[in-house]
Amino acid sequence: MSGPLLHRQVRPGSGSKKAVFNFNSIRFESFSGTRCLFGVISSRSFHSPVNTTIIITSLLELSSNTSHATAISSNRTRKTITSFSFQSPQLDTLTPKQKDQVSLYVDTLLQWNQRMNLTAVTEASEVMKRHVEDSLAIIPPIQSHYLSKCDSTCDRLNLVDVGSGAGLPGLIFAIACPGWNVTLLESMQKRCMFLEHAVGLIGLSNVEILCARAETVGQNHDSREMFDVAVARAVAEMRVLAEYCLPLVRVGGLFVAAKGYDPQEEVSSSKKAIQLMGASILAMCSVESHGPFGQRTAVVCLKDSPTPKKYPRNPGTPAKIPL
Repeated sequence: MSGPLLHRQVRPGSGSKKAVFNFNSIRFESFSGTRCLFGVISSRSFHSPVNTTIIITSLLELSSNTSHATAISSNRTRKTITSFSFQSPQLDTLTPKQKDQVSLYVDTLLQWNQRMNLTAVTEASEVMKRHVEDSLAIIPPIQSHYLSKCDSTCDRLNLVDVGSGAGLPGLIFAIACPGWNVTLLESMQKRCMFLEHAVGLIGLSNVEILCARAETVGQNHDSREMFDVAVARAVAEMRVLAEYCLPLVRVGGLFVAAKGYDPQEEVSSSKKAIQLMGASILAMCSVESHGPFGQRTAVVCLKDSPTPKKYPRNPGTPAKIPL
């Protein structure tokens, strides 16, 4: 992402809340009787103050609608979670508070999905099965391989979810593992707005949202090789993911890709790219999650040595010309 960022400041009042938005030297103020939100926005998004005001107003309306709908449908989604808890070993590990947080996330996701493309799934039960359970199922392979190959504890992992989209799996990780510090890396500004809203609504203090491209972050000194674990789910093929994710992982850390039933051919074709990034394939684990096309797989890679400085290449190149 290029251009300055627009940040949120909310000042409490007696009735309405006043949201003050600073964009370059332009100052915008908007009032809303409900929760105010904002995330990060590129300067490319706007061509005039009028367009900016329209977009901000639209977002505030969306926040109001989301909060109202969440209050109405929270009991319905909690019932969905309760029924799944007796059938799903992943959901059964969550505390009542964590289940409530998941419930709030599912409600918010489905409401925002009516306005923007966050997921193809439109039913709460399917969100639970195809997204929440699938995300939770990746945690055990991360924990077991980190403990056996990386460190004696994984209670305080510093993890980045590359191409987080609607917060899957990273936001679910942050709920299930509150001791982990989770960075949600997402290049699309609208999705970052959703993530900002969801994280605030759920009340998560262990999440950072980074609105940028993985290639740019991977060349940033503050982020390069700074994470214990990088994960990616439904982002790209393994050759591309290796270049997105492994430059962010410290030597001795893990890169974990969530894949489908039989990714053997895809994984085999990515060995060169993984080696070029300074890593090796550690394991392919079947996980306790069943997608529409069969059992899922977690591909686990170990970072053996530093990634050469020329990687990742310029934004867009890894996808256009895979290694």
